[in-house]
Amino acid sequence: MSTTTGGPASGLPVRMPRPRQTGRHRRPEALSAPEGAPVLVLAVPGTPSSAALSLAEEVVSIARSELSGLDPRIGFVDAEGDHDSEFPSLRSVLDQVAEDRAGEDTAAVVVPLLAGPEASVLRRVRQAVADSKAQVELTEVLGPHPLLAEALHVRLSEAGLARADRARLFTVATAADGIILATVGGEEAAQAAGVTGLLLAARLAVPVLAAALDEDGAIAGAAEQLRASGSTTLALAPCLIGPEIAPQLLHTAAAEAGCSGADALGPYPAVGKLVVTQYAAALGLPMQQPTGAPMH
Repeated sequence: MSTTTGGPASGLPVRMPRPRQTGRHRRPEALSAPEGAPVLVLAVPGTPSSAALSLAEEVVSIARSELSGLDPRIGFVDAEGDHDSEFPSLRSVLDQVAEDRAGEDTAAVVVPLLAGPEASVLRRVRQAVADSKAQVELTEVLGPHPLLAEALHVRLSEAGLARADRARLFTVATAADGIILATVGGEEAAQAAGVTGLLLAARLAVPVLAAALDEDGAIAGAAEQLRASGSTTLALAPCLIGPEIAPQLLHTAAAEAGCSGADALGPYPAVGKLVVTQYAAALGLPMQQPTGAPMH
């Protein structure tokens, strides 16, 4: 556990460092945040819940393993609770940071826990930042990015809907030959997800179409388009972290498309890495850009 000033928030899980590998292929040592670095505030969308809190805690745990010395906080975009409640609101967390880091040029960096641009959520995040007394930097959302394509591939393979490693060519009887990449946030979000979809299509060698869950008929339309182009076995891949939507919406969307679906991305390691990447970029910290590596 970090012993630096302004260390981890109480109650958040800490990942213990793995034994250092030896030899030329060892994993690079984790970087450290500068002493007194701004707080990382993870802005969590959706209805506050224990499941959402657990997911967010795992994400910040991964972030700590990527950049030691972080002081992470979790704030719920749509919560009403104060900083001491089980589900503190983003505004209350920022107010607490303003007290803890009074007078600092940049007291916090807010990273939205979103795979793509969801305008309604981002409006509320910007409002919380604008209303805060703290000096805050707000980052972009996490995608599109090759690491999200990797995570989507993993979730599809876990559901038996894609080969885990195309190079090995082992058979998956239920592997899909057309993927619907589901997102939320209307056409803007679908276009952004489409970039990640191109990367996923390259990994799987199957067509991928992005569609927004909150646009009437978009999922069914994508399914129809894929089937018209020759795909016979479809799969729904949520380009979503998870808390931003009700799980039932994914089941409804899969039923609408007449196909099976994978789980949302959740606290996949790539999500934590991208949170750190956005935090570091906002502060100009030198970090190696993460890339989506092939699965083995």
